[in-house]
Amino acid sequence: MRRERIACIFLVAGCGFTGIAVSQNAELQQKIAEVKQAAAANKQALAQYTWVEQVTISLKGEQKKQEHFQVRLGPDGKPQKQSLDPPPQPQASESGGGRGGRLKEHVVEKKKEEYKDYADQIKSLIEQYVPPEKDKLEQAAQKGNIALSPNPEGAGQYRLAITNYIKQGDNMTLVFDKAQKGLASVTIASYLDDPKDAVNVTVNFTSEPDGLRHVASETINGVSKQLTIAIQNTNYQHL
Repeated sequence: MRRERIACIFLVAGCGFTGIAVSQNAELQQKIAEVKQAAAANKQALAQYTWVEQVTISLKGEQKKQEHFQVRLGPDGKPQKQSLDPPPQPQASESGGGRGGRLKEHVVEKKKEEYKDYADQIKSLIEQYVPPEKDKLEQAAQKGNIALSPNPEGAGQYRLAITNYIKQGDNMTLVFDKAQKGLASVTIASYLDDPKDAVNVTVNFTSEPDGLRHVASETINGVSKQLTIAIQNTNYQHL
């Protein structure tokens, strides 16, 4: 009799835990659907806009380059950029034409090209994360790679922590604002070819008066080379 009671207790407890798990899973699925719907709606709305993007590249804390672009989404949904800056002026050689000066210029140019390639690799990587794609979110959900939690830093917000989103071992956290019906922020920890070549990203979102939710600022840190790319998006205009 006692064994039957114990078995019954465990059965009831098991059912209780199952009910909680089902409830939590249903809530997670609802939140994922909410993020996917908002991401898809915003991407569709963003195609009707053009905006100005400022890109500032710094190396070891020192600003090296700043560019400005007029941006809009192309037919493939990817950004198309047109430079707003005047063409660069040819720099006069300071070497005096000697062999040593030409060698120095060659080394400097090679280093510039190396950092440009590195910056381009980083930007291409992060474009796979931001903005989040509904299909990739669905794939992550099907693999059980998304966890839900409240956001302690903001009322009316929740967090979706995603692992293995693009690369094995990466992490991306989405903070969703229920009142704004859109993302508030995204943080990413990823890497290039090697996990040691880490890339960390912080993205903040804002809203336009008509409700469009978009990236306001983005800070990308290439850890190994101490290279930072800071992006500001402003002046959104309806096409």
